[in-house]
Amino acid sequence: MNELTIQLLIPFAAFLSFIVVFLSIPTILRVAKMKNLFDEPNKRTVHRVKIPTLGGMAIFIGFIFTYSLFVDWFEFPHIPFLTASLVVIFAIGIKDDILATAPMVKLGGQILAALIIVGLGQVVLTDFHGFFGIQPNPFWGTVFTIFTIIFLVNGFNLIDGIDGLAAITGIITLLSFSIWFFINGEYHIPVLSAALIGGLLAFAYYNIFSKRQKIFMGDTGSLVLGFLVSVVAIRFSELNTTAHRPLLEYQMNSAPAVAMAILIVPFIDTVRVFFLRVAQGNSPFTADKNHIHHRMLALGFTHLQVSLIIGAVNIAFVILGYSLRNLGMLKLTILIFVFGMTVAYIPSWVLYYKKRHLIRRLKQIKNKGKMFIF
Repeated sequence: MNELTIQLLIPFAAFLSFIVVFLSIPTILRVAKMKNLFDEPNKRTVHRVKIPTLGGMAIFIGFIFTYSLFVDWFEFPHIPFLTASLVVIFAIGIKDDILATAPMVKLGGQILAALIIVGLGQVVLTDFHGFFGIQPNPFWGTVFTIFTIIFLVNGFNLIDGIDGLAAITGIITLLSFSIWFFINGEYHIPVLSAALIGGLLAFAYYNIFSKRQKIFMGDTGSLVLGFLVSVVAIRFSELNTTAHRPLLEYQMNSAPAVAMAILIVPFIDTVRVFFLRVAQGNSPFTADKNHIHHRMLALGFTHLQVSLIIGAVNIAFVILGYSLRNLGMLKLTILIFVFGMTVAYIPSWVLYYKKRHLIRRLKQIKNKGKMFIF
């Protein structure tokens, strides 16, 4: 298959995935309603009515069907291991969406999936790009890769708290990585991304805009999305190592830091929430409403407004990361992290000062009332 044909197949892969997911969701909704498979509102959720949570099933079906048709299985030997690990992720996600799964069981499934793609598929980080002069040996490179996968899988699971956020973040992230791969003539990742982006777009229609056929992606969708994005990020970092860099048309001297900029939303939100939970004496896995999107909802923004604002911030960080790709690994990492944390805390600071202002106004009204009585 020549290069031009592959390039033309990329948008067609997105279109086919979109059609498969778009046509699958109404059927999944009917089954969910027949079997009473809903996400019940509670004190941790932001929705007030029962919503089906099996959107991830449609995304998985659309992706695996399209990806299997369009990718060259003989050119990429790690594909069978990617498929096998993805099935494990899908299994623990669908079980949690239907029956609920203990956190340690979910973690065990994620570790198993990571072991398959890292140990057998050889999707592993072998270079830290000069970060503090550290160079991992095979063992620690494997351990760090598994940790990275689990971190990103749970990062996308954590940001899936309002309509559209996980889908929009996933689309921006995949497009940001795919543009670089496409420019450098690496078409496997753009095909993979297209197969996933098409499904996310179809899901987003039902999740954001549909009132009668609303659906959530659930753990199935967020875990599958996080897992595939983590694989793409690792490939991005590995193809920018010193050994591969001379062969590239568009080089990245600080690829992991650029990847962190692209993944800023799940990265910063996860670090921030885990830190807050531990600081409060709670388990880092305890669910709460301390996420950035919860703070923005408290400020009066709608779900769509929050998702679009966070998406715009994500794009700004992508541009920043690409623009400063040659700044140096350590400098760019520190810059992205500090800037990301600062931006992440803006909603909390605004909310804090609004509450202080409200309390001050209430005290003033109370004091005026006392003066009037006397």
